[in-house]
Amino acid sequence: MAKVRLKNVFKVFGKVEAVKNFNLDIGDGEFVILVGPSGCGKTTTLRSIAGLEEVTSGEIYIGDRLVNDVPPKNRDIAMVFQNYALYPHMNVYKNMSFGLRLRKIPRPEIDKIVRRTADLLGIGELLDRKPKELSGGQRQRVALGRAIVRDPHVFLFDEPLSNLDAKLRITMRAELLDLHQRLKTTSIYVTHDQLEAMTMADRIVVMNEGIIQQVDIPQKVYDHPVNRYVAGFIGSPSMNFLPCKVVKGNGDLYAVNKSYRLRIPQDKTKFLTDYIGKEVILGIRPEHINAKDAVIRKYDPKSIFQASIWVVEPLGSEKLAHIKSGKHILVTRLDPHIDLKPGDEAEFVVKMDFIHIFDKETEKTIF
Repeated sequence: MAKVRLKNVFKVFGKVEAVKNFNLDIGDGEFVILVGPSGCGKTTTLRSIAGLEEVTSGEIYIGDRLVNDVPPKNRDIAMVFQNYALYPHMNVYKNMSFGLRLRKIPRPEIDKIVRRTADLLGIGELLDRKPKELSGGQRQRVALGRAIVRDPHVFLFDEPLSNLDAKLRITMRAELLDLHQRLKTTSIYVTHDQLEAMTMADRIVVMNEGIIQQVDIPQKVYDHPVNRYVAGFIGSPSMNFLPCKVVKGNGDLYAVNKSYRLRIPQDKTKFLTDYIGKEVILGIRPEHINAKDAVIRKYDPKSIFQASIWVVEPLGSEKLAHIKSGKHILVTRLDPHIDLKPGDEAEFVVKMDFIHIFDKETEKTIF
């Protein structure tokens, strides 16, 4: 196992800066996930760590060794790709043992390592099959096995679950987590799926346009996003955003627009002293908007607004309602047994203790 450090890393393709001033320290045995939309630079960063891309400037360390000029085969890393990259003419055993045979490891030791790893992954009975005879999940396990047998210092995962169906992705997420907990190998994982990032990572690195937006444990990224981009990207359904103005009245502060007048909690007002009379962006997660009739606890009567139901998505365990108030459409996560249908008018309550407010110009989080 080893630490990984990226210091002031830039990667430029022609006139395009794919990665910009990337700085990150990954601890020994840590599972870190780079997450962001397509084109944000996450795969380029991963390929740079692997040595498949040469960085334009900056330094990459694996352990205490600077690896900028070290070829991929000598970096002591193992990479699992999105498309599995198995040799179609070789059976599972030969695919998994290929790297070990190249390193001239004795056959009895290769056999022991391959069979032990295959049993670890639950593919011991598949060693004689070729890739075309395997399901997608089985092929992914073989690709993982080929990486594991090398006993690398660092595992690199490039969207390894994206080709699997939804049910299998959930299973494989759990298996990857279990595998990491047993092997304790430093792992860097790339995905565009924020659900994978939230459920698997020790820390999340949220990227956009080649720049790190936020690095933290998943729950802190969810609860305390540093800017509007992170707030909107992490969470499903996405956070609702409303333009509004901070207005003072009767000793209180309110977030106000043509459709809403919501009282800001007293403990939050200290953050808004410089924004009174100014426009800001109010952020509310779907689970923090409830139908008034379903609210059991006490609530602030100044946190209520009227809306009509536009679309309802029953999901079994919950119900997503798209609601209209004025020209704004919000998504709210409701109890599945609430009887609301398109066209209905209803009152909704915002859990104001959980709102976020962003600077309109910089889009940075105010609180």
